[in-house]
Amino acid sequence: MRARKTLSSWLVNRYLLIIRNEENFAEKTTFSFTYAKVILLIVTIFILLMALCLFLVNTLLAQWFDPRHAQMEANKKLYELNVKVDSLAQEVEEKDKFILNFQRVLSGDTTGAFDNYETNIEEENEPLTSAVDVAKLSPVDSQFRQEFEQTDLSLLNFTNAPSNELQEIFFFPPISVGGFISKGYKVREGHFGVDIVAKKNEPIKCVADGTVIMASWTQDSGYVIAVQHRGNLISVYKHNAELLKKVGNFVNAGEIISIIGNTGELTDGPHLHFELWYNGNSVNPEEFITF
Repeated sequence: MRARKTLSSWLVNRYLLIIRNEENFAEKTTFSFTYAKVILLIVTIFILLMALCLFLVNTLLAQWFDPRHAQMEANKKLYELNVKVDSLAQEVEEKDKFILNFQRVLSGDTTGAFDNYETNIEEENEPLTSAVDVAKLSPVDSQFRQEFEQTDLSLLNFTNAPSNELQEIFFFPPISVGGFISKGYKVREGHFGVDIVAKKNEPIKCVADGTVIMASWTQDSGYVIAVQHRGNLISVYKHNAELLKKVGNFVNAGEIISIIGNTGELTDGPHLHFELWYNGNSVNPEEFITF
């Protein structure tokens, strides 16, 4: 009586596949296998084919057969462009505000800038002033305080301490020969620069490398040219007789950019009014440049 085969024995029984030549029956190749190995090989190939099909459907084939793929890609690019446009629009708006305020200062309207300057000083010194009850000061103390605020030792002269970034920049004097300062930096008087007197037709040089951001005529300051340097630093040259550079020109340190003159209403003789602005605040040019 023959033994009944079970499923396990059917799977593990070994079989031999022999490949012979049809003409002379010569043996060419033999393969030893079991049904378990054959089933495992078929399942593995099926899984690999399914994975490959899923990959192709989500990548290459999606571009050909999925009508939503092109729309999704277009929406993604449109979103990225909208984000870039919004950031650029905000940056342009901030720069336009900065240029408008800067042109207002150059045109001679320094009232708002001076008020903000004093407001910042009061805010910076608020802890000190709040500790003293001004109403309780004696008449002698009040008089002394008033006299001190009117002197050159006022805190206004010390708010713009030299920045380490500015100390690292090597500045060329705007007028190298024959110039001397006729009026210094006086914030309380609204004089945010220095006046340099020199002989007629003396060339004016750029104090550092930068890009010209303004080169035009103003009613108060005449021909004005301003140069943007690294580190949010701007140099301004007023009352020129002639401008030799245009907006957008890159200039090197020591390069001639204008000719000294006597243009504009706020001038009483040929001279250069020179200003330095750092991070939106004026600084004393004599602290960084030897005139």
